[in-house]
Amino acid sequence: MILDYSEIINKLNNLDLSNYSRNRNFIDGDVTMLSPYISRGLISTKIVLNTFLSQKINLAKIEKFIQELAWRDYWQIIWKHNDINVDMRHPQLNVINNGVPKAILNAKTGVIAIDNAIKKLYKEGYIHNHLRMYISSIVCNIAKCHWKIPAQWFYYYLIDGDWGSNALSWQWICGTNSSKKYYANQKNINLFCHTNQKNTFLDKDYSVLRNEAPPKILTCSEKPQLKPFSIEGDLYIDKNKPSLIYNYYNVDPIWRKNLDANKILLIEPSVFKKYPVSKKNIDFLISLSKNIDKIQLFFGEFDELKKKLYNSEIYFKEHPLNNNYSGNCDARDWMFSTQRPFSSFFKFWQNYKSEIGL
Repeated sequence: MILDYSEIINKLNNLDLSNYSRNRNFIDGDVTMLSPYISRGLISTKIVLNTFLSQKINLAKIEKFIQELAWRDYWQIIWKHNDINVDMRHPQLNVINNGVPKAILNAKTGVIAIDNAIKKLYKEGYIHNHLRMYISSIVCNIAKCHWKIPAQWFYYYLIDGDWGSNALSWQWICGTNSSKKYYANQKNINLFCHTNQKNTFLDKDYSVLRNEAPPKILTCSEKPQLKPFSIEGDLYIDKNKPSLIYNYYNVDPIWRKNLDANKILLIEPSVFKKYPVSKKNIDFLISLSKNIDKIQLFFGEFDELKKKLYNSEIYFKEHPLNNNYSGNCDARDWMFSTQRPFSSFFKFWQNYKSEIGL
């Protein structure tokens, strides 16, 4: 992974999206790999959009990519206005258990593309978006597991994990946040993953998959063990300076860059108890935070940190996990002018796309 901010911006400035809409769904397609930096708030969807606007690129030719950026903002807006930790619009139907199939956890489903993807998730913290959909569909709609714990398992390992996008995508797959469940069969997986596999539990017509009981290989489930972490960090506070609070969703090195302030990366144990992530992902966050001059680390709760800041003026960026913060809240870098929680992405997109000339 690239860690240097200037190199990441250079990557952004030199993106070639000419084939994106045509091949993005293939596992070797032209995806940008910007998601880890957007999710950690190093760059924003707005910055990515403005990069293309400044280059005077015809946005109509890359509309699909702009839509994918907009999906990120849309999920965040939904999270901002709703409790996304419960079934959103409909209860999940035909749930048998609340764990994750052992065959999924152990990458032993017998579906080559799926098993390889899960191994890659454990090793690299990344899976192609189409494979994320396949895995979610197998877990929720074939194995008939409730979405919540599997979504937490995914989020724990994903280096680009965004709980809004992750949780609501799982809910979209299982039908609690959409009008129907999403299914993929072996034929679809073979097409987009360049495999030629047959005789798996997915090698059936969709009409059969929708009405079958879970295959035996998926019937044994368990709750994954998502290990906690702890971190040491020294903290020196200049009580005469204001304080900028960074966190898992904001390590933006240009945010209030010219303000002479204490700069603190806050890692709250209570947040990560509710939304566990791997130590590897925390290490990635800390590495990215080093793009911020004189950044310090504090492992503890906001109220503990606030006591250490004396009467220092506090600044932070808005996020659904910042509701316990107090001080000056800066707006997130949204792509569009307002953040109305439309009932569907289609309505959201139709309402706002004209703002950028589409």
